[in-house]
Amino acid sequence: QVQLVESGGGLVQAGGSLRLSCAASGHSASTYPMGWFRQAPGKEREFLAVISQITGTTDYADSVKGRFTISRDNAKNIVYLQMSSLKPEDTAVYYCASDKFLSGVKRTPAYWGQGTQVTVSS
Repeated sequence: QVQLVESGGGLVQAGGSLRLSCAASGHSASTYPMGWFRQAPGKEREFLAVISQITGTTDYADSVKGRFTISRDNAKNIVYLQMSSLKPEDTAVYYCASDKFLSGVKRTPAYWGQGTQVTVSS
C-alpha cells in the first residue's frame, strides 16, 4: 500500500513557476515509480510525468515537455513537479500517482493522492 499527499498548489500568474510536492508513505513507497496527472474542468485526467525510483528514468507528456520537470528525493520519499512558463490552460487539479510498474503509473495507477489545485491567471 502507498499513501500519497500533495502540496504546493495555488494561484500564479501566467509565465510564472510553481513547485508541487507529493509525500509518499507506506510499505512500498520507497520503491514504486511515482508520477503526476492533472484534470481540468470538463476534461479527462491527463498524464504529465513519471519517474522511476530505481533508475531515475523520467518520461513526460508532450504537452509539458520542456516546461515541467519531475524529480524525487528518495531519502524523504517525496516527488516534485517543477512547473515553469505556466499558462492559463495549465489550470487544473494536479494529482500524484504511484504504481508497482512505471507503465502502470502512466496508464492506470493503483494509488492516487487527493489532488491540489493550480490556477494560472492571465
